[in-house]
Amino acid sequence: MIVLTRDQVRNLDRIAVERFGIPGICLMENAGRGAAEVFLRHLSPSPPLPTLVVAGRGNNGGDGFVIARHLANRGVPVRIALLGEPEAFQGPGDAGTNFHIVERMEIPRVVIREPPALEVELARAGAVIDALLGTGLSGEVRGPARAAIERINASGRPVFAVDIPSGLDCDTGRPLGAAVRARATATFAAMKQGLAGDPGREFAGVVEVVDIGCPLVWT
Repeated sequence: MIVLTRDQVRNLDRIAVERFGIPGICLMENAGRGAAEVFLRHLSPSPPLPTLVVAGRGNNGGDGFVIARHLANRGVPVRIALLGEPEAFQGPGDAGTNFHIVERMEIPRVVIREPPALEVELARAGAVIDALLGTGLSGEVRGPARAAIERINASGRPVFAVDIPSGLDCDTGRPLGAAVRARATATFAAMKQGLAGDPGREFAGVVEVVDIGCPLVWT
């Protein structure tokens, strides 16, 4: 099994785009679609549960938008909770492109400005997808992101993490102040070092590696 550090993950993505010419939007599409399949398997044989995608800014949130689209296409009732104003998600990058797609699909979205608003959304949900923070996180989680993590963990809902549970250090598997506790994690391209042993796997639950089409070259 290939196990990668944070820096190796960054290099893997960079090399896929720069050396092999794979558009980043293709990698994000493969990641989100594969993650959606993982989450659907873990929810089976339950009927489609109302699912809340909690999305942060950046590529982890962009993966969440792709997941929301594919779940909606499979008949799953989906809502998206944005941790930030909509303008922050509308940039020119891959995440912005996928945000515009879910807007045009009219997938319901709500802006989380205060923690109680997220509590309301979590109470309505049957399952939660954590697309807040990704593998690049290295400092302690603070502010709205920390409040969101704490409320997700307190919700009692089954939680599924995108690439890595938000707040978990990619290299050590230790929570950076606070980390999501997931039932399952769909991690992209290869196993992350922080998910391969304790304490990371305690937070990640069942980890499935999703092939996103990257050649496995990181140097």
